[in-house]
Amino acid sequence: MIQTLWDGFVQGALYAVVALGYTMVYGILMLINFAHGEVMMLGAYAGVVTLAGLAGSGAMASLGLPLCLCGAVLASMGVAACYGFVVERVAYRPLRGAGSLSPLISAIGVSIVLQNFVMLTQGNAPIYVPGADKAWQDALTGGWTAGPLSVQPTDALIVAVCVLLMAGLWLFVQKTRIGTAMRATSQDRVMARLVGIDVDRVISATFVIGSALAAVAGVLTSLLTMQAKFDMGFLLGMKAFVAAVLGGIGNIPGAMLGGLLLGLVEAAGIYGLRADYKDVYAFGLLLVVLIARPRGLLGERVAEKV
Repeated sequence: MIQTLWDGFVQGALYAVVALGYTMVYGILMLINFAHGEVMMLGAYAGVVTLAGLAGSGAMASLGLPLCLCGAVLASMGVAACYGFVVERVAYRPLRGAGSLSPLISAIGVSIVLQNFVMLTQGNAPIYVPGADKAWQDALTGGWTAGPLSVQPTDALIVAVCVLLMAGLWLFVQKTRIGTAMRATSQDRVMARLVGIDVDRVISATFVIGSALAAVAGVLTSLLTMQAKFDMGFLLGMKAFVAAVLGGIGNIPGAMLGGLLLGLVEAAGIYGLRADYKDVYAFGLLLVVLIARPRGLLGERVAEKV
């Protein structure tokens, strides 16, 4: 049971990082960016392709796995951030003054376009993380054992990176100038403009930051499964959205809590019932929470207008 809960915590940390992008965009635009999962998938592809290039050139053997991983993560963040910026400018900004339904349809359309774009250009077969049978296994197998709990280096890496990202984002939003601008824009876009905040720039920055975080989660997911696939962002993105709603959409601590809780509930369901229904456990939890607390566990972040 302890091992299962640890595995759920690892998966929940990934959900939480992806959920941050949903909750940040919703907090400012009141818009669900359903293309967020596909941006995560693009980041995963960029990371795996970068690792493949480094492995093929011999850089992985000469520089070592940690440096190559850092390079792959940075490349994936750059690619995903660019896509996030372009998606906001092309698909969402022109519809900002439209009704709530138009941006929602646009978001779904962008999701389908990005998924099919990758399928047509990269094929529908998964691409695999290079060195899975040699250098990778030598570096990331073994782990630590304490009683019934076995911690693999990959799992420890995922949890450590996700915790650092969540803590870093919280400090960024609370302590930096642009973080203050994001919170002000979330409260009231009109008043934010009146006090000199460039709202369009803040919104673009929100998409860029959320996309970069999703890219890291995409690379970490690829390390966990040893592959990336064109449709990997759909289900993971939907579950991250569930996590954001569980904690309270628009609430950054809520997204973190919702992601971890979702991973633990899935793991407990797999342990006590059947693994085939793990998606049912996730969406069943959402149904229960929405009935009991419609605004999520920590409450939806709603701007207070005075």
